[in-house]
Amino acid sequence: MSETADKTAKEKVYSEAEIADRLAKELPKWYYENGWIRRKYKTHSWKSTLMVINTVGHLAEAAWHHPDITASYAWVEVRLMNHAAKGITDKDFELAKKIEDVVQWQPAREGGALEGTPLTDQRFAYIKYD
Repeated sequence: MSETADKTAKEKVYSEAEIADRLAKELPKWYYENGWIRRKYKTHSWKSTLMVINTVGHLAEAAWHHPDITASYAWVEVRLMNHAAKGITDKDFELAKKIEDVVQWQPAREGGALEGTPLTDQRFAYIKYD
């Protein structure tokens, strides 16, 4: 058995009740449906949608755990499930948290040198932050 297959065999697959509990505690904007944990991000334009898709793609590739993505002009839906384990595992929760942190990041709220996208000028509208 390969190292990857051996690690996958040991991964805990969460029950629907455990998934609901973790999402409520850790990722309240995500939900479980049809075997996937999901999140829809609303954007202001196609350009913003593409930036979200590229961000998710970068994080997924770096993590070596790949979501399904559906998109339209002003939204992106991210779906996570560990295909090898045939269910939701810690990999899904960890990648969802990283995606959430990066996509929802608002530098201006941190009070540092980064001012962030101007929220009062619609010309620069990007993500519809929750």
